[in-house]
Amino acid sequence: MYDWAVLWDWVEIAVRWLHVVTAIAWIGSSFYFIALDLGLHRDRNLASGADGEEWQVHGGGFYHIQKYLVAPSAMPDHLVWFKWESYATWLSGFAMLVLVYYLGAELFLIDPTVMELSVWQAVAISLASLAFGWLAYNTICKVFVNANQTLLMVALFVVLVGMSWFYTQVFSGRAAMLHLGAFTASIMSGNVFFVIMPNQRVVVADLKAGRKPDPKYGKIAKQRSTHNNYLTLPVVFLMLSNHYPLVFATKWNWVIASLVFLMGVTIRHWFNSRHARKGSPYWTWGVTLVLFLAIAWLSTAPMRLVEGEAKLEGAALTYASAEGFEDVVGIVQGRCSMCHAAEPSWEGLHRPPKGVVLETEAQIAHEARRIYLQAGVTHAMPPGNLSFMEPEERAAILRWFRAAGAGAPI
Repeated sequence: MYDWAVLWDWVEIAVRWLHVVTAIAWIGSSFYFIALDLGLHRDRNLASGADGEEWQVHGGGFYHIQKYLVAPSAMPDHLVWFKWESYATWLSGFAMLVLVYYLGAELFLIDPTVMELSVWQAVAISLASLAFGWLAYNTICKVFVNANQTLLMVALFVVLVGMSWFYTQVFSGRAAMLHLGAFTASIMSGNVFFVIMPNQRVVVADLKAGRKPDPKYGKIAKQRSTHNNYLTLPVVFLMLSNHYPLVFATKWNWVIASLVFLMGVTIRHWFNSRHARKGSPYWTWGVTLVLFLAIAWLSTAPMRLVEGEAKLEGAALTYASAEGFEDVVGIVQGRCSMCHAAEPSWEGLHRPPKGVVLETEAQIAHEARRIYLQAGVTHAMPPGNLSFMEPEERAAILRWFRAAGAGAPI
């Protein structure tokens, strides 16, 4: 049975790696094309009829790039579509959501001190919220289609703030931040799947039929692409936040998440202005710094780590009943609890690393799989073996976890 824990961890590693690789591909192409579009020289009367052009040098060669405002006069023989980067990123991200937060709902998704939920209720709320995100955003875009685009972004920001607060009222802090990232990423992928690609297909179909394409399709696609550009950096921040309790485990985590979206706007505004040759708005640096300092200050608010004793039930009860558990409790309390405590005694630590507390039997039983993988199978913990965990103690952890047998689901 114990081999399944190792195998499961490798499945998570593989999917996470896939997610990161595809996200790099998507973000990279998105940032590049936004920079390219903003940097095009449109003050030239090009013989090809293109709207603008740009010369670039990279990898020892020169590139001459032209953009047509609507479409060229005829369909090119070879046309490269940029879509799978987005699709693969969302699909691999959703797979991670299932593997970590749905199958591990009792540990990572549900926090009884926030809201008493069954696993199916929590998963249903998660799925419904992602669908709601796209419907709400798409409705906003249609309502404000002819309005000032700044007004549209303000309306979207209001929705994001509302969802920041909502998620922290139903899920654990870690899951709330992750879900807000997934909520936003679903909007971005929805833009590609439901708007950008269909609009481009309409243009291609018109070219093949010899019709002149309607410029509105390109205009709408560019609008959605620009939205994705401003939402990308906050999504990256939110996806990384689950590694930092200072972000997700504070009282004001929903305000922190809201301010992160503003930082994404200020950072991208600086780059976009530079690429469009509209100067360097250095004021955005100051605003970003102020927002970051505000986030750091809010993170010192009371943490939401342990608000009551964990219950011994399900897998945790199985581990607590397994042979050798008493010995492991003594090992963990002696080698790990000086750091992994509500109030760490290790000098320089003010909060338990990753929000993991290992002071009581129930807490240790709930973290059985982590203890097994990080202090038994591997020697990742204690870091640098600073508390001098002996080989015999690691062996005792292995025997205990394996003794739980088939009765302990992973």
